[in-house]
Parts: sequence; structure tokens; C-alpha cells
Amino acid sequence: MSTTPSSGTAPGPAAAGGEPAGEPLLKAENLAKHFPIMGGFPFKRKVGEVQAVSGIDLAVHRGESFGLVGESGCGKSTTGRLLTRLLEPTGGTISYRGQDITHASRRRMAPVRSEIQMIFQDPYSSLNPRQTVGSIISGPMEVNGIDPPGGREQRIRELLETVGLNPEHYNRFPHEFSGGQRQRIGVARALALQPKLIVADEPVSALDVSIQAQVVNLLQKVQRELGIAFVFIAHDLAIVRHFSQRVAVMYLGKIVEVGDRESIYVRPRHPYTHALLSAVPEVAVEGAAPDDRERIRLAGDVPSPIDPPSGCRFRTRCWKAQEKCAAEEPPLVQIPGNAAGHLTACHFPEEGSTTTREEDVVLDSALRSMETPAG
Repeated sequence: MSTTPSSGTAPGPAAAGGEPAGEPLLKAENLAKHFPIMGGFPFKRKVGEVQAVSGIDLAVHRGESFGLVGESGCGKSTTGRLLTRLLEPTGGTISYRGQDITHASRRRMAPVRSEIQMIFQDPYSSLNPRQTVGSIISGPMEVNGIDPPGGREQRIRELLETVGLNPEHYNRFPHEFSGGQRQRIGVARALALQPKLIVADEPVSALDVSIQAQVVNLLQKVQRELGIAFVFIAHDLAIVRHFSQRVAVMYLGKIVEVGDRESIYVRPRHPYTHALLSAVPEVAVEGAAPDDRERIRLAGDVPSPIDPPSGCRFRTRCWKAQEKCAAEEPPLVQIPGNAAGHLTACHFPEEGSTTTREEDVVLDSALRSMETPAG
């Protein structure tokens, strides 16, 4: 990578282009997932489809932490489930270590399943309340016929210690733990098969702020010490910046910008990325310099994925939209002024800066009228 994370995460070997060198561990090309909408009588006729993910391209390298951000409903979680093959893709391809697994059968996926694991968003519903912690973590090992040296129980106790829990918790049930402890159990379950890639789907969004940092630091420790690649899905930009080496920004089923952490957070080019970063709350500290970040207020809601806008999907809320934006979908390419590996999908990109503008972008007419002084 072109930047070294201040959080202590060790990046993998980097090429000159700001992207890790070597063949990607996991690669998705033109990946899509459309959910059918059934209607009529007796509800057996397809009347439409929800275009949750529509043709995304991404690559995750060995030992890399890759962040996927965007507002709720943009398709982040669906993308994570596609990458782990928990959902069947509608279109596109997924390759793992050079092997096409897009529509692989259960038999062909068996050896891959143990190498790609997932940490789910809700620690309360992702653990079976009728099983002990030992049974929950040993389940993947039993399914894959793994019998580690010293036995499964010893391995489970080691995993519990690795994620910061007491090995004596082996015989306890999930209801005896807090939300943060349950998520640690989920991390231990994901580590049981010694995976090479973990997809973490908003792993801290359901937790109290006071313990979010503990879980994120645990994941960083796991990634650093075991060399596991992560796809870290979140809507919290601050957490993604702390954890990820490269970041992709999603909007309405599309990736609109991708690059290394510094390029995305310091020199964004897509208008939507600018709007997202301007919405991150900042704590005012007495005596500190005034906030000099740009201020952007978008109008309207995110369009429906059932009938997305033509051309650029962000154009209905973009202050730079022109006729070309409705007629042509912008490709995800490197534009002049971007660092190598920093790709943007925009016909009229913004300047690479997040500093204060001469005039705030306030598209919401009601909000503008409230903030305009009476003449």
C-alpha cells in the first residue's frame, strides 16, 4: 500500500500502483444480485426485481484489510454474502485463489468454505441459544472433519483465550454473555478453521460505543498476527478508516470510488464520497482551530433499487449532474489527478480536497430556507 496504517495494521507487499502486489486472493468481476418480486395470483409471477448489487468489481489480496462503506440499503451486506457464496450471484464471476467459484457445487465449495468465513452483524441472533460456547465453536470443525492436535476442546479453549475470553467459558450458553462477548465468540468461531479470508458484516454496529473499539482492536490483532485478509463492511466511516488499508464506496448497488485509505479520506473525487465524509460528526474541542471541512447537505432519499436512475445512479442527488450523467453510466476508472489505484466513477469529478468550500452545498430547499437569514 502507498500508506502505512497508523493503527498498527501491517499492510501486505505493495506494488507501485497503491494496490497490493501479486494475484488477488478473492476477485469479483461484474458481480450482480437481483431479487425477484413476485405478484399476481397466486403470487407465482415475477413482476419486478430488486437490483441489490449491480455489476461491481473488487479484489482482495492476501493479508489485506479492505473496507466497504456506504449508507444503509446500498448493497454492502448483500455483497458480503455473495463473496462468501451464502447467496447465489445473478451475474458476474467470483474467483478465489484463481478458481472460479461463482456457481460451484457444494462438493466443489467444501474445501473453500473452510478458508472463507463470516462474522455476522447481530451477535444476539448469530449464536444458537441452545448450544454451549464449546458446541458453537466446535461445529465448523466437526462439519469439516478437523481434529486438531490435542483435541477439539483444547483448540476451542485456545481460541477463547485468543479473543479475550476465559477458557472456562467453554460450557456456558450465549445468554450468559454481553453483546461484546458474544461477538468475540463469533470471532472465535470464524477462526476455528484457520481461514485465509474473513468477511465482517458490520461487526460492531449492534454493540455499545464503549466496546466497539475493543472488538475492532481484536480484529486488528487477529489480522496482524495471523495474516488473515478482511473485507470489513460498515457504514461508520471513522471505524473503516481506522481498520482498512483500502476502501471502496458503494451507492445503490454500485461501487463509485475505490482507493487506498489516504486517497479516499483526504483526496476523494466522487461527489457522493465528498457528501459522506462531510457528514462525519466532529467533536468541537475548546481552544482548537475551527472545523475547516466542506459542508454538504443532500436532497431527497436514495432512489429505489427496484427502478434505479439511468446513467449515474447518484445523479438525482448530485449538484454537478448534467445531461451526460443521465445518458451514460460513468465507468470506474482512474481519472487525471488520482493516485495510481484510485478509481472513480464520475463524469464530472470533484477536486481532491475536503476543505471548506466558498459556498456550502445545500440541496435541500427546505433546509436552505431555514438557514437563510430573513432579508
